[in-house]
Amino acid sequence: MSDSLPETLLHIAERRHWESACAAGVSYAMSTLGRTLDDVGFIHCSSDLDQVEGVLTRFYGTVDRRDLVLLSIDVARLDAPVRLEPAHGRLFPHIYGPIPITAVFDVRPLPETR
Repeated sequence: MSDSLPETLLHIAERRHWESACAAGVSYAMSTLGRTLDDVGFIHCSSDLDQVEGVLTRFYGTVDRRDLVLLSIDVARLDAPVRLEPAHGRLFPHIYGPIPITAVFDVRPLPETR
């Protein structure tokens, strides 16, 4: 991956948290599995599907994929800064603020583990 920020970020969300934010009309503020933006200080994201698959394997192995969705986020619609930061030998994008639901342009189920 290059050191430049992609135009689209991917975020693995627990379906119930995403649907709750949408229903309430509020920005999404979950960082990662069971942890909020307030807990962590940023929202974990991925730059591509390879990173998503690694994160799913490493951190979401015990979670039923039907309980997760993959958010596609338009970086231009974010109000918060995004930084590429090293983790597990790669650069991962981190959003330092909540995600407005209007910044999410696609929500899809995650494929089952092969």
